[in-house]
Amino acid sequence: MRLKLIGNIAMASALLIGGVFTVSNEKVNAEKPTAGTEAYQHVYNLTESIGPRVAGSENESKAGDYIYRELEKLGYQPTKQSFSYTRNRVTVNSANIIGTKLSHSNKYKSDKQIIVGAHYDSVSVGKGADDNASSVGVILETAKALQKKELHYDIKFVFFGAEEQGLRGSNYYVSQMTQEEKNNTIAMINLDSLLAGDNIYVYGSPGEDGWIRDLALNIANKKKIPLQTNPGINPDYPEGTTGDWSDHAPFQKAGIPIGYLEATNWEIGDLDGYTQTVKHGGIWHTKNDNLEFLEEQFPGRVQEHLHDFTVVLTDLLQDIKKVK
Repeated sequence: MRLKLIGNIAMASALLIGGVFTVSNEKVNAEKPTAGTEAYQHVYNLTESIGPRVAGSENESKAGDYIYRELEKLGYQPTKQSFSYTRNRVTVNSANIIGTKLSHSNKYKSDKQIIVGAHYDSVSVGKGADDNASSVGVILETAKALQKKELHYDIKFVFFGAEEQGLRGSNYYVSQMTQEEKNNTIAMINLDSLLAGDNIYVYGSPGEDGWIRDLALNIANKKKIPLQTNPGINPDYPEGTTGDWSDHAPFQKAGIPIGYLEATNWEIGDLDGYTQTVKHGGIWHTKNDNLEFLEEQFPGRVQEHLHDFTVVLTDLLQDIKKVK
């Protein structure tokens, strides 16, 4: 699914560290930037240095290479899962980029895994900052934060290609999973469109399989982060759940519990989460999906959302223990 630009990234980083993220009298250590700062740089690189990333295009390939290099820097030994499909009688080539964080601990060694995913392609309109460079940035920063942590489960960071053309990457990924791998996947956490929406949300599978959502809400409450869930105003989307329009859907269909992080507004429009803002309606899939517009129209929102989602995801992946 669903500032005026600073002339160089160094200046943008200085602005973020020195201004927007200042909280009371707390000083930001340059060696430990406030959560969300690196995510912002990734969003900038993907949208301003590369631009729109239509499935099968040269720019989508450049974005995939960028993600691959970032994972490589972190020591995650990335792999590229290439796939092809036919659209309007044309063969489209794309790829999923995968990096694995092993539990690496005798204490926690497990054959179970968690999949954290987001698509890196975009539509041709706009630059895809909200949808979905935002999620790529948050996952890459989280991957760095967890680089030297001992975790209870292996984590696979999966960046899907061609989501905008029918969840092609995530569908292909699930089709290549063995039944044993599906059984050993305790959860899939999807991120999509994190910047523009008026509110920040987490959703989960129905019933007891919604534990990822509940854990994320508990973490956010402790951190005083205004994370909420779908209030269930629309009977088609029960409280705490969401629709099947993003990369979580193939995993949920395969019986894997999901969590899903998103920024939107469930209380306006058709009450289905598609209308993201009171001020400008939907941002995704429009010419307004770029950093310049978002920062001009919603001062501070980009930085705040990147901070909050990065904190929640990083803590969430460390707090998942013996759930299955």
